[in-house]
Amino acid sequence: MDLPVALLQSLEGVPGYHREAFEAVHRSGEQVTSVRVNPAKASLLAGGLETYRISLPVSGKIPWTDNGYYLQERPFFTFDPLLHAGAYYVQEASSMFVEQAMRQTLDLNQSLRVLDGCAAPGGKSTHLQSLISADSLLVSNEVIKSRASILEENLVKWGGANVMVTNNDPADFSSLENFFDVLVIDAPCSGSGLFRREPEAIAEWSPHAVQLCSQRQQRILADYYPSLAEDGTLIYSTCSYSQEEDEQIIDWLLNNFELESLPLQLQADWNIVEVQSPERKGSGYRFFPDQVKGEGFFLAAFRKKDGGNSITVLRRSLKYKKRPKAKWRP
Repeated sequence: MDLPVALLQSLEGVPGYHREAFEAVHRSGEQVTSVRVNPAKASLLAGGLETYRISLPVSGKIPWTDNGYYLQERPFFTFDPLLHAGAYYVQEASSMFVEQAMRQTLDLNQSLRVLDGCAAPGGKSTHLQSLISADSLLVSNEVIKSRASILEENLVKWGGANVMVTNNDPADFSSLENFFDVLVIDAPCSGSGLFRREPEAIAEWSPHAVQLCSQRQQRILADYYPSLAEDGTLIYSTCSYSQEEDEQIIDWLLNNFELESLPLQLQADWNIVEVQSPERKGSGYRFFPDQVKGEGFFLAAFRKKDGGNSITVLRRSLKYKKRPKAKWRP
């Protein structure tokens, strides 16, 4: 696997980046398979994952989440009725770190209003639904209609009466000013963190694509921001290694909004790399596949410090143009 030279060069100097080890793990062909068990349907798996109709040979526990497991090999999930029953979800291990951001910044016993703003196909939404209380509300939004249908199907399988799937433009949520306690944005990105799993994505990567993704991420965040309540938690993540989509977005958020960066506690044996944004020194967390058992991932958490709608000027500066309003999906 030949990684883009421009990507490798752009990572020089990033904490935790070791070029030789980084290239070697991508050349290795190693594939990491992981699942997250649905605690609401744990009785279906009472005998353990490996005892059921399809063998799910567990090789270890994912340390930053309560219900995540590594598998020794990837089985034919399609043939397992327990997958279709929502007993577990096949999800990349690194992305399950969103659980730490939730647990360390929120009281999950309280009734919360949570918005998953880029929700399809449903990995983070099903995870969020398992973390929040039964009297909380999760709104899972996906702007692309075909992907919203997949999201809806996965959430129906997962279960839970406290979830609503919507198919709206992010800007539509600005009218719900100060409504949500939590805003999770797993932003569309250039996808370099998934090159090992999806080598075909390498051909689509370019520095220009990174810049376009960074601009899109800013627009998505700007559109959703008014809907987050004062003292609410914003969790931002990507599957990109590029600083333009990671640390530089932290600085952009802290420069343009009344937000406070929230540092998270890590355990040393997780081998997650804590970084700081170059200008505002906001905290971010990088996952490198030569150091963690998982794919490339980045996450940062913030606390909103204002409750007003201060977004109008910023929208103009981004040359924002509102698209036709989409309809809500039940």
